[in-house]
Amino acid sequence: MDYFTNITYLSLEGHVELEKYRYVYFLITLIVYILIIFCNAVVISVIYTSKRLHEPMYIFIAALLCNALFGTAAFYPKLLSDFLSETPVISREACMIQAFCIYTYGVSEFALLSAMAYDRYVSICKPLQYATLVKMSTVKKALFFCWFVPSCEMGISIILTYRQLCKFKLNRIYCSNYTIAKLSCGDITVINSYGLFLLSIGVFPPVTFIIYSYVRILDVCLKNSKEFRRKALQTCFPHLFIFISFSVTACFEVINSRLDGNVPHFFSLLMSVENAVIPPLLNPIIYGLKLQEISNRIKGMILKLNTFFRLKF
Repeated sequence: MDYFTNITYLSLEGHVELEKYRYVYFLITLIVYILIIFCNAVVISVIYTSKRLHEPMYIFIAALLCNALFGTAAFYPKLLSDFLSETPVISREACMIQAFCIYTYGVSEFALLSAMAYDRYVSICKPLQYATLVKMSTVKKALFFCWFVPSCEMGISIILTYRQLCKFKLNRIYCSNYTIAKLSCGDITVINSYGLFLLSIGVFPPVTFIIYSYVRILDVCLKNSKEFRRKALQTCFPHLFIFISFSVTACFEVINSRLDGNVPHFFSLLMSVENAVIPPLLNPIIYGLKLQEISNRIKGMILKLNTFFRLKF
């Protein structure tokens, strides 16, 4: 704690051999972050500038990529500065803001994935009702819900977490609500209970609905032609892959934060940052390659840039 400015600082002590590999960590992390920004920005710009892609499925994809940029913006800049700092520290208020943004990103990701699952479910299982059930007004309401509700849920969690601290060391490389709560002086039963309540309403319902929708989609695919199955699975595979990856890591993070060091630190560190690396990096690549409309637009953009530079130089 800084007694002169009355600011509480927390020490981030989750780094592994930072003194030895700080510049290697910095370079790798910087490259990953630049790739995340570039890849996501390209796909978002393609969807935004192409009127033919202004359809619910592509709008949800753009929203998913925007959410990834929001989450990584709360994670990478601070991590990069820590690699170049002698002692990685963060003020309590900044720590709570970071935790709010990262966890809002996580809960919103599940909400967006469930909205995308609903879009695919209606498109494949009820194609004649698609225009009625998935209108643009419905898409706007869904996007508002996917970001507003998680923000409110995490805001309440942050308010409950804000209490007097007795410890000031976090064995992590970024802030999370539960680890901040464990530093407090008093009983954290209320915070723990609220966290489990959030898990039950913010994660389990979307996961259950996504599983149900894909069971129904698979059932419809098995009853139709081979070409129908190919097209359906082509649009569903990227979504399903990201959903499984994100769910496994999120479940590990929730369980591990309550195990108090029973998992090897290096493995725990890798798993805790997976959702800030793999989905934001792979989402635009998978959707850009697997979905033909986006892929064709990106190829067209590359050809135009190639022609432009040839004419100029």
